[in-house]
Amino acid sequence: MKDWYEKSFGEDYLLVYKHRDIEGAAREVKTMISWLDLPPGAQVLDLCCGTGRHSLALVDAGYRVTGVDLSDVLLREARRLDTKERVEWRQADMRELPLEGGFDAVVNLFTSFGYFREDGEQLKVLREIRRMLKPGGWFIIDFMNSPYVRRHLVPESEREEEGQRIVEKRRIEGDFVIKDISISDMHGTKGTREYHERVKLYTRGRLEEMLHEAGLMTDEVYGGYNEEVDYDEGRSQRMIFVGRRPQERKHK
Repeated sequence: MKDWYEKSFGEDYLLVYKHRDIEGAAREVKTMISWLDLPPGAQVLDLCCGTGRHSLALVDAGYRVTGVDLSDVLLREARRLDTKERVEWRQADMRELPLEGGFDAVVNLFTSFGYFREDGEQLKVLREIRRMLKPGGWFIIDFMNSPYVRRHLVPESEREEEGQRIVEKRRIEGDFVIKDISISDMHGTKGTREYHERVKLYTRGRLEEMLHEAGLMTDEVYGGYNEEVDYDEGRSQRMIFVGRRPQERKHK
């Protein structure tokens, strides 16, 4: 049986998350660049790249970019947007990447982490990030701030997009935040489609432990991409980890 992330990132995902814009990605990449010490032409892996908004902004900033995602639908959209074929697009599961590594940086953005039920599966992702990086290479993992989510969860919202009514119901069950999405055609021609999203709610301390276990070192944790980027457990909506794969120790 397919898991939720194998079913939810299709054509309807493009509709539900239509509000994520190219200009916003460019602003976020500008902030990311200020956090990373990367030379022009550095190689960057955008892990779980989706439709490639950030991949393309990273190329515009002067980097060589590989974008990886599991969804063929989202990758098709990414290739459509990449009119000059400047990004290398690859389809793969983030736990097992068909790449050699050697990247200067790996970015994993907008809560493209925590998709699996078991911590061990999440650890596979972190170990792959380490394997992809050169010694001394940088990573960014942009996750939701779980304490904020627990306090400010909106149980239900409804909106219209392109003649479709989108209803999103959210709840917390144990360590998971769950979203049920219902999309119905307001003209009655397509019927109703149902989707389900589930992400594990990690605290800063637990994620730092897992990063350490995977052989990665956290340098900073930010709370967003705007001017007030310092992480605050009570106020920050995001929890953005910036760190490195440690340099190899030279044996005498």
